[in-house]
Amino acid sequence: MNTSRPLFDTHSDWLAHTLACAGQECPETSMVLHDGTRILRKALGVLWITPPDLADNRHREALMVSAGIHGNETAPIEVLNGLVSELLEGRWSPGCPLLLILGNPPAMVAGERFTGVNLNRLFNGAHGRKEYRGEPEADRARLLEGVCRAFADTYPELALSHYDLHTAIRPSRRERFALYPYLEGRSAPPREQCDFLLEAEVETLLLQHKESTVFSAFSASELNAESFTIELGKVRPFGQNDLSRFGSIKQALRRRFQGQIAPGCDHATGQLTVFEVVHEILNTGDGFRFHIPDDVANFTEYSPGTVIWEDDQTRYQVGSVPEAIVFPNREVPVGHRVGLLVRPAHSPARAPAP
Repeated sequence: MNTSRPLFDTHSDWLAHTLACAGQECPETSMVLHDGTRILRKALGVLWITPPDLADNRHREALMVSAGIHGNETAPIEVLNGLVSELLEGRWSPGCPLLLILGNPPAMVAGERFTGVNLNRLFNGAHGRKEYRGEPEADRARLLEGVCRAFADTYPELALSHYDLHTAIRPSRRERFALYPYLEGRSAPPREQCDFLLEAEVETLLLQHKESTVFSAFSASELNAESFTIELGKVRPFGQNDLSRFGSIKQALRRRFQGQIAPGCDHATGQLTVFEVVHEILNTGDGFRFHIPDDVANFTEYSPGTVIWEDDQTRYQVGSVPEAIVFPNREVPVGHRVGLLVRPAHSPARAPAP
């Protein structure tokens, strides 16, 4: 028997409803669970969850968790869907307000990263640019920004966190890592956020070096949230994920959703390794030559003196300490990012290229 009506109509769960209704109008609807939890389906793939007793919020926090901003990154979608099913089954009660988001339903149905333009480049108002006019993903970014603002405005007295969950197309020498959006004057996350990442077995953190238009950057800059883009492994189709490999992030989120006290962090599993950006590689146009193989894994390290890219005027070589490549992609337009070179934070300054 489906106990989730009217949220998901005749569909078995949140994910099934979101996939079946992708591209359709989806009016707001809500239900109240036996424990008093209120769940509002704010839009397709968007659930606003209010705990039975707002006063019983021991950590004074509100949480936003998103997945499926890229439609083919299915494992985090399945993790969030599983947690929502547990809630509906009465297996636990929320201890703080939650906003849960499945970002790009049409791309989820298509099994593609996006259907028109990259949704994760359309936040911080980028959806309003003229080149994106009429794009469904621009409309979706605008809607998600509005819902997130309303959520943050409803709980101004609560500390807001946002975890945007992803998986990657390419392999990585560091399977799980988080990106911390750049804000002027901010250097590193609070200790409790680092402990949450370690609890989720995310042991690598990359500090972003400039403002951007990704979802987590929007929530950091516009909503004052402690926000992270979290990469959790490899892209696979729905039903082909080994969800046992995602048990730590699911357990950590479940604990946060319930408002439970954090467990003592087991530092024997390793401290958080923090990286900083050394150099942003841009496609400079005619004559640009990128010397990194197309199949290279994220966080592959290159030794001092290695030539990474060059054009007719410039050559970039690794400096006096090794540098690692992240997000390499030579198939980008002129002026766009081809990749980032990173190193552990607080390493000696790089030597100038000869």
